[in-house]
Amino acid sequence: MMTIGRSGTRSPELTFLGGVGTVTGSKFLLDLPGGNRVLLDCGLFQGERELRRRNWATFPVPASSVSAIVLSHAHLDHCGYLPALVRQGFTGLVHATPDTARLAAIVLRDSAKLMAEQAEHANAYGWSKHRPALPLYDEKDVEKALGLFVPLEHERPAELDGLGLRLHRAGHILGSSWSEIILPGGVTLVHTGDLGRATHPLLNPPMPLHGADRGADIVLVESTYGNRRHDDASTLWDLATAVNRTVRRGGSVLIPAFAVDRTEVIIYRLRELRLKGMIAKVPVYVDSPMGLAARDVYLEAIASGSPELRSGLTRDVLDPPWLRELRTVEESMTVNEPDQPSIIISASGMASGGRVLHHLRHLLPDPRMTVLIVGFAALGTRSRSLVDGATALKIHGRYVPVRAEIVNLPGFSVHSDADETIAWLRTARRPPQATYVVHGEPDAAATLRSRIRDELGWHAIAPAPDEHVLL
Repeated sequence: MMTIGRSGTRSPELTFLGGVGTVTGSKFLLDLPGGNRVLLDCGLFQGERELRRRNWATFPVPASSVSAIVLSHAHLDHCGYLPALVRQGFTGLVHATPDTARLAAIVLRDSAKLMAEQAEHANAYGWSKHRPALPLYDEKDVEKALGLFVPLEHERPAELDGLGLRLHRAGHILGSSWSEIILPGGVTLVHTGDLGRATHPLLNPPMPLHGADRGADIVLVESTYGNRRHDDASTLWDLATAVNRTVRRGGSVLIPAFAVDRTEVIIYRLRELRLKGMIAKVPVYVDSPMGLAARDVYLEAIASGSPELRSGLTRDVLDPPWLRELRTVEESMTVNEPDQPSIIISASGMASGGRVLHHLRHLLPDPRMTVLIVGFAALGTRSRSLVDGATALKIHGRYVPVRAEIVNLPGFSVHSDADETIAWLRTARRPPQATYVVHGEPDAAATLRSRIRDELGWHAIAPAPDEHVLL
């Protein structure tokens, strides 16, 4: 294990265990005077093989020494390592909003199921070098982890191991938060998690940074799109033209989509296009049990009038009468060889696992088909390979030729782009002492760091993996 928090200093320390130089595996460890440790996010590494291997490494400090975790939201790259930490001995409390807790239960149970299925498939067909292939964690680990959650509503102050904690709306997915943490000595640390957008069709925008009452002394800011700008004006048009072009040649459209929020956004936008007469009225399938379960959480939030949601939303925006739900494996298989043009929404968004892999295996070789990538695709994922022009894709140990049309629509991302992130940072009450640019690939993080320095005049750093700093 690496030496962390053993310097003898009375100052809190922060160690960047993940989400640095990459958009996955977010984990930021706080070492506090007196020996307590708090982890900000507990994400799973995805994408490149070297990153995925880090999931299997022993956690760099004894898991039992971590007393609490603060989760920003329920995407796998922010919560997916939690059962693995529990397996290693973590028994502390997990603080998150009620909707994050509900969505995390769906995400983590599905993750354990997929891991078990992948290990079983690898053992049956011999495509893994491990003998036998084993899952990183199982359903028992997930249930233990879920029993540790302590729901905390947005804007409600709480105490956490002698720290002050308040979660603010982040507008990224339902339940998502940026956290305000008051450290010993009164220093305020802000962790953005993933920041949303003012143009999200379902969610209200992130709360401004001036919501941190005392101002922010230390800021950890995401940089997923730190070197890019979303083009909202063309995104809907590009979606419509891609669908219509595919339908005209007799093909179907496959949309790998994150089950939580992206599936809901795509349903909303397809409904909008159909109402405007901009796309052909072909069958639309949601082939993701996890996506449908997450949608139910959104539907309940609509019914209850959740303050996170935009006003005026009704059930039909996510449950239109023409939407077809595929819940069983047998139902899923029926769309692998469609007898008419259709639209298939299936998880996962980065094509790292799940039913979408079976659809890709069947549809990619057919030039009539189209695959739409509707958000950020991390390095080393199949979705990124498609965006980068791969002519073949390895699925379940075999290479599949890519003859289908590939269309990249990053404007559907619900991450803030560079301009939006800078605008959000400008809402700070005062300049922080230090801004750490995290959760971004190297170019994106470096670009955003430079903009923060040049445009805001702030002290900004893009930390290295496993680096630790005094706060």
